[in-house]
Amino acid sequence: MLAEVQKSDRVSSLIPSQYPVSIAPMMDRTDRHFRYFMRQITRRTLLYTEMVTTAAILHGDREKLLGFSPEEKPLVLQLGGDDREALITCAKIAEEWGYDEVNLNVGCPSPRVQSGNFGACLMLQPETVAKAVEAMQQTVSIPVTVKHRIGVDDRDRYEDMREFVRIVSETGCQRFTVHARKAWLQGLSPKENRTVPPLRYADVHRLKQEFPHLIIEINGGFTHWQQVQEQLQSIDAVMIGRAAYDNPYLFATCDRDFYGETQIPPTRREIVQAMFPYLEYWTGKGLKLNSITRHMLQLFTGQPGTKAWKRYITENIGRIDAGVEVVREALTRVP
Repeated sequence: MLAEVQKSDRVSSLIPSQYPVSIAPMMDRTDRHFRYFMRQITRRTLLYTEMVTTAAILHGDREKLLGFSPEEKPLVLQLGGDDREALITCAKIAEEWGYDEVNLNVGCPSPRVQSGNFGACLMLQPETVAKAVEAMQQTVSIPVTVKHRIGVDDRDRYEDMREFVRIVSETGCQRFTVHARKAWLQGLSPKENRTVPPLRYADVHRLKQEFPHLIIEINGGFTHWQQVQEQLQSIDAVMIGRAAYDNPYLFATCDRDFYGETQIPPTRREIVQAMFPYLEYWTGKGLKLNSITRHMLQLFTGQPGTKAWKRYITENIGRIDAGVEVVREALTRVP
């Protein structure tokens, strides 16, 4: 069950419209352990890695950066970078490792990303993005997609975003995930850039109207399924970010409501129990328990016993021998 994906495995291309719901790539959140945990809740939702820079892949520990379990698929690798040759090489690596798709980050506003000339600042360079996307598409058989903002700094007119999408889509790129907030490259922290700029859903809806042949996905501020259902009346897909981490059990009904599955959603207790073999496997390899349980703490959000659940785990993960028994015991604290 926990066998690693073989690097030589090949997968068929995704059909983007088959994935009306996805979980956003989030730094320090959507690592392999969070993704495996979410797969105990939803089997069909499209998952993303954290953003991984091309430099990290080319010069770092690829198993640590790119390794995943087969159960995590369908899975997208999000890349950060602006050098075309580096992006080509990393797209090849992603395909060889068995990823279903490569996504280029054109939305992150952090200073570190800006210093490397990628992320949101690339919205100001649509030709650079187009050349990179075209080169990657010519190199791999898996889809190459783009995640971007509605604008950057004072260049935030709808017409500016439309021009960006027009130029990049002419390469053959078919899916664009749009964070419906502009990004301020100076003056706001990455956290503030997720909340301070106002949401402009209408601009994303208009984009879909003007580019009906493209798959347009919207991201930003969604916390419950009624919002998602409403958005799907106007666009093709919805990406959920922080709400997936703060309330992961939200996704218990996703497969039924958006993918037509008929299975009864798992209970929270069943989800925890399904994680026991995974916890044993990784702690047996020397991984600290907290690397996995930190993603599970919000499972009982809004339920009786959630404080006791979190308290017991956080008070006991520091033990040298902390393992799956800590989670077993914490579960007994939940009514």
